[in-house]
Amino acid sequence: MTEHITTVAGVAVDTRHWIGGERVASVETFTDVSPIDASTLGEISRGTATEAAAAVAAARAAFPAWAATSRAERARILHAIADGVDKRIEDLANVETLDNGALLRSHRRGVMPRVAHNFRFFADWLLKLEHEAFTTHTSGSAAGRGHTNHVSWDPAGPCVLITPWNAPLMLATWKVAPALAAGNTVILKPAEWSPLTASLLADIAAEAGLPAGVLNVVQGYGAEVGNSLVSHPDVRRISFTGSVPTAQHIARAAAANLTPLSLELGGKSPLLVFADADLDLAVDLAVEQYDNAGQVCLAATRLLVEETVSDEFTRRFVEKATRLRQGDPRDEATDLGPNIHPRQLEKIDGIVRRALEDGARAVIGGERKDGLYYEPTLLTDVAQDSEIVQEEIFGPVLTLQTFGDEEEAVRLANDTRFGLAATLVTGDHERAERVTARLVAGTVWVNCFFVRDLRAPFGGSRHSGVGREGGTWSFDFYCDVKNTVTAPNGWHNHG
Repeated sequence: MTEHITTVAGVAVDTRHWIGGERVASVETFTDVSPIDASTLGEISRGTATEAAAAVAAARAAFPAWAATSRAERARILHAIADGVDKRIEDLANVETLDNGALLRSHRRGVMPRVAHNFRFFADWLLKLEHEAFTTHTSGSAAGRGHTNHVSWDPAGPCVLITPWNAPLMLATWKVAPALAAGNTVILKPAEWSPLTASLLADIAAEAGLPAGVLNVVQGYGAEVGNSLVSHPDVRRISFTGSVPTAQHIARAAAANLTPLSLELGGKSPLLVFADADLDLAVDLAVEQYDNAGQVCLAATRLLVEETVSDEFTRRFVEKATRLRQGDPRDEATDLGPNIHPRQLEKIDGIVRRALEDGARAVIGGERKDGLYYEPTLLTDVAQDSEIVQEEIFGPVLTLQTFGDEEEAVRLANDTRFGLAATLVTGDHERAERVTARLVAGTVWVNCFFVRDLRAPFGGSRHSGVGREGGTWSFDFYCDVKNTVTAPNGWHNHG
């Protein structure tokens, strides 16, 4: 058994799949490498169609009993999982930092506590999930009057959840928690670049009393195990966070079985700064877009600044951004860690190089550093139709464009194929209402950024996604929503 255990930051992590309540090894493995120093973290079981079929079969077998489990008992187990996360925050934070390169201080203080909150929130929401019964007062005939309508949420079945590498455990549990709360069983496929905390989650869930087969974790590549999962006819829901091309592939596979999809995809979000804005606040929010080395789908990577304040905004931005410390994410003083993978770094550097060749100017940055580190970068003199303005970079690279009036600001903000989020900084409440009403985005922040309430809907417009999750929207997706209509005075007593 020890051959399947790797020790990461002093934490033992099982490198096998978790299927039907048991650890399952694959014939082949793939190597998990830390982006911090390129050290090998472990040889991870590499799933195939065989493991995918086994996981779906386990989820299908476990579904009837879990679906029939009372809301109160499901909520109790989810709270127990949250308690287990709390007990292992330090382990989870250290392992995830080595696995994906994000800041250890962020994992300790924000990300891992949010993992526990995901479970508690959806457990509690489940217990109060209801729709007030209503009476039909009009109908096509007199016989349709006075009927009572009762809305309920029925568990849908096995769910395949495919999660990204930039916030592996937090984004996984954003899906896992509501799916389990709804009474579904789950097959979780974590990103192959950051699989380790998903394995630890399986341990925590089992210790919390989650029945075997209710949560399954299958590791591997999308083209191998992922494709088998999303095309399986017994899967009743698919939720995916990642790139547009992969989502298109998943959608084509799911279409054969009419499997409902929730897709949270890329972004190219704008940050609009008007002349009446608090410029210090605007600069703080702009520099915050470098968080997680720019590997945040919601990041407002396009800075749109009113011409009359653009010079002063840029001066203050440069002053603040150049004070950011880049280095080992385990160091408390570090502000930016590495990017996740050589392939991602090549993509970032390639887009910047092509922009500079086309006439863009680097106000700061524009160069790769040793290892997987890329300088915080701000480019100006970029064309609206250029690659760097139109395509998601997913790195510490921002562009700055100016606008003359509100109309131009909105036009530039909406002029990409994406619509995930937008940020607006203004001191004028009426302007905020006018502009936000016209922005194409699933989330708009006004004079703030990255405030996430799990009661709110989350998702993207256009190529940024399909569907909404959060609060009742999550249960609407993970359940078959049923309306039961009962006729009045239709009961007969039987002696």
